Amino acid sequence: MNKKTSTMDLSLSNNERLNLYSSSPFKPKKFQNLIPSGLKFFSFYAGFKKKNNDLLVIVFEKVINVSCVYSLTSTPSAPIIWDKKYNKGKCKVLIVNSGNANAHTGSKGIKIIDKYVSKIIKKIKCKKSEILVSSTGVIGELFDPYLIIKSINKIEQTKSTDLISAASSIMTTDTFPKTIVKKIKIQNKTFNIFGIAKGSGMIQPNMGTMLAYIFIDCFLSKKNLKKLLYDNLDDTFNSISVDGDTSTSDTLMIFSLPNKKVNLDIEKNYKLLSKNLYDVMEKLAYQVILDGEGVSKIIKVNVTNAKTKLQAKNIAFSIVNSPLVKTAVAGEDANWGRIIMAIGKSYEKIDQNKIKISFGKNIVCRKGQINQKINYKKLNLYMKKNQISINIDLGLGVFNKRVYGNDLTNNYIKINADYRS
Repeated sequence: MNKKTSTMDLSLSNNERLNLYSSSPFKPKKFQNLIPSGLKFFSFYAGFKKKNNDLLVIVFEKVINVSCVYSLTSTPSAPIIWDKKYNKGKCKVLIVNSGNANAHTGSKGIKIIDKYVSKIIKKIKCKKSEILVSSTGVIGELFDPYLIIKSINKIEQTKSTDLISAASSIMTTDTFPKTIVKKIKIQNKTFNIFGIAKGSGMIQPNMGTMLAYIFIDCFLSKKNLKKLLYDNLDDTFNSISVDGDTSTSDTLMIFSLPNKKVNLDIEKNYKLLSKNLYDVMEKLAYQVILDGEGVSKIIKVNVTNAKTKLQAKNIAFSIVNSPLVKTAVAGEDANWGRIIMAIGKSYEKIDQNKIKISFGKNIVCRKGQINQKINYKKLNLYMKKNQISINIDLGLGVFNKRVYGNDLTNNYIKINADYRS
């Protein structure tokens, strides 16, 4: 293979992006950090991007259990195809590169993975089925596997790093690293749930998210790990959308580190662990929304009293993904007619004479018609806030759905016009 590196021609370094487009106004002042036990993070500059580390290798002390969900796209990346074929729920090594998605690369993309995986097998002394791979970045370009192999060759001389550095090395258009650490106590045993994620654009996961990796610092069977993942997926990572686009590379993995052990056959133990995992997944997913490309406002859509959960979900996403709704929010315009439009284009059967719409506590539509008593002064002040709640009461049943998204600004266009995809 040609040794010439296939890089992101217009892939700016994170610092350059901050200077051009500014970081998200919702960027946290502090980031949660951790140097975990039971695994090591190795962060490298491999050359996928012009600057900054772009390769993460995670090596676990032992072969551990893992549960994964991937994009439901009909054009999955080579790493997703490879993972599904070879991994059976055990992991010793995870490799993640940013800057090249290795997507729509055909059989050559699979061969690239095979080449650097062969090196890992020899270097780390593990089985092919104990390796997981992920890639994110430009779609449709091949890369030289030597970019990863040369870093693997240096792993013994490389000092392991922390959670923030790990998260930073998988960023693309992100303006800040996404990390979470939560300490919990079950059966008098204290341990952590922690994780990292990347994602800023091409975000409407349909299974998991962009790229997200969560670690539970106790032993869990593959069965329990999978159940915990699916019990908490729909209302966290599957309830966010930046632009309505589902990536070719969406991946969510949850790993069980066998440092502690709790009995999940006891119902209260399972519920407590599940509740804390939900909190971690929700906050990590929300960080992606806070860093949406070009974001200036966060949108929360609450659909209540639907006939079914699916109806509520379809209508909520129809609203949060509507460019007209997004631009209205960006322009601080409470144009509720666009919300009516978005409800209609969901093609869900509703009774428009029962619809109630409000921005925060400001009711703009009641029984399918304009509220004649709108306090426009309060409404206009509310629309200037940086987090806007759009509430829709369908008046049909008992099912509810909440989804998060953000507005659509000129900066979103600039970022994506400058990003070769």
